Amino acid sequence: MRWGAAEATASEPVERDDDGYIDLRSYAAIGDGRTVALVARDGRIDWLPLPDMDSEPVFAALLDARNGGHVSLAPTEPFTVSRSYVEHTNVLATTFTTASGSARVTDALNTGIAGRLPWAELARRVEGLEGEVRLRAEISPGTCLGTASPWVQRSAHASVLRVDGLTMSVISSGEVRREDHDQHVEVEYVTSPGSRHLLGLVATEREPLFVPTADDLDAGLDRTIENWSRWTTDFYWDGPWDEAVRRSALALKLLLHSPSGAIVAAPTMALPESPAGGKNWDYRFAWVRDTAYTLRSLFRFGLREETHGAISWLLATVREHGPEPQIFYTLSGDLPPGEAERDVPGWRGVGPVTSGNGAADQLQLGVFGDLFTVVRLYVDHGNVLDADTGRMLASVADLACDRWQQRDAGMWELGEERHYTSSKLGCWEALTGAVHLAEIGQIPGDPARWRAEAERIRTWVEQEAWSEEVGAYTWYPGTDQLDASILLHALSGFDRGERMSRTIDALREQLGHGPHLYRYSGVAAEEGTFVACSFWSVAALHCVGRRAEARELMDQLVAEVPNDVGLMAEMVDPASGDFLGNLPQGLSHLALLGTAIMIADGDADGAGG
Repeated sequence: MRWGAAEATASEPVERDDDGYIDLRSYAAIGDGRTVALVARDGRIDWLPLPDMDSEPVFAALLDARNGGHVSLAPTEPFTVSRSYVEHTNVLATTFTTASGSARVTDALNTGIAGRLPWAELARRVEGLEGEVRLRAEISPGTCLGTASPWVQRSAHASVLRVDGLTMSVISSGEVRREDHDQHVEVEYVTSPGSRHLLGLVATEREPLFVPTADDLDAGLDRTIENWSRWTTDFYWDGPWDEAVRRSALALKLLLHSPSGAIVAAPTMALPESPAGGKNWDYRFAWVRDTAYTLRSLFRFGLREETHGAISWLLATVREHGPEPQIFYTLSGDLPPGEAERDVPGWRGVGPVTSGNGAADQLQLGVFGDLFTVVRLYVDHGNVLDADTGRMLASVADLACDRWQQRDAGMWELGEERHYTSSKLGCWEALTGAVHLAEIGQIPGDPARWRAEAERIRTWVEQEAWSEEVGAYTWYPGTDQLDASILLHALSGFDRGERMSRTIDALREQLGHGPHLYRYSGVAAEEGTFVACSFWSVAALHCVGRRAEARELMDQLVAEVPNDVGLMAEMVDPASGDFLGNLPQGLSHLALLGTAIMIADGDADGAGG
């Protein structure tokens, strides 16, 4: 299924397979700053954790079509589909056309008058456009990945759905039939021109449930559209690839966890990077790396609250669990748990399904550079560090002076520790950042050692990691294999000359597939091409002065990679265009944003991740 934004016209939805799964390209995302729902082209919500993105998913047909749970809403007869986001929002509008007529469904996770609501509120408005259309809805909670059994409790006010600690109520208006069963609720609507109906779901966890009226939910949907539109008025962009940039920024906003300020890598878990399985990770955590790249984009777009919230959360979390920064944290700022395998089949039966992430205990030297990139951006935009943060960062810089000598797991979280080139350069980036912050009086201490160690790292990379025979910076000393993450150090400023230019060519030859790039040598047999790497190659081309090539490649990627509503996963199968991995993937959208910013500004110093 190779449809994208250029093919966003009315078409038959991609059919679900016999087990009930649908292509990952089929999904659009809606969210409220606390959680994210995935809505398929056939109108079914297959993923919705409540109340938070990292909660147990009560609607998880994405990973368990039989028992995972879903909220479906679609015509009862064959239909075609056209859909798009309401302009400048994360509210989705889907038009279903049947032989008897057409109807529009508008989907939102509602927000409140002054921000997010204290409960979760899904609103699905049904409007009749032409003729008569019968639609059937089913609200069927799942087993929370095999850990709980849902049930319907009938009360004097309303029937409520209960699963573990969740309490939910189905709210509807204008229905012709409603049946509350033991574990699910069914509703039917019949539309006519100008008719208006509402299907809603409200939920709380281990607290009383406020039950609004259908009119309240309907008004909340309009308010949510206004809230998103108001947010975009503060969003400044006058460069190329306007639609892709705005949609990526809105996708990124979905990944900002408003209660804490953390930025989730992706709101899903265990979606396979390979059709063969085995690479199914939980990405519902906040990576320091992603925070660094996010701030680059948010500063460029003139957004203030999000940048301050993200950096304040990050620095407080590092200080609490430091002094050495972790690779990632939970959205509440805790240390992440280990992995646990879940007894569910996974998307299209491709397992295993795991929660948690075993990479939490790895040493990854790149995190030092990511942390200092975040702080340097914040300060260079006119902001000031507090004294506690300054002292902490001086200690982290001292750690980087020693840690860079060690083997680590690298950016790709591999099981074998080596002297990875990009890892050393993460420490170089940290120490050059520390020198800069010390020289402008933002962190205490004498930067002489930091400057000296940064130069030692540069010498090590230039002597040990460059291969004249390969014509590239290699993955690690003594190999002819390559790693696409070296492209980030065209952006960091380590090398924007001939060696980096030759490295780009070697990467395209060894890791390229059309406009796409794999992450590192030998991985093509195990997974798809990595979307972020493909956009990083555009940015690196721009950095080394090959700007016409950069624009041509960017045009091709923007046209081919996003789906019909502009969302991107972690990886794509370059032959089929199928999505692989978790989605929407923050790093993919951040790479598009950062590259567009760099090219638009015409200045490599404005790089983005």
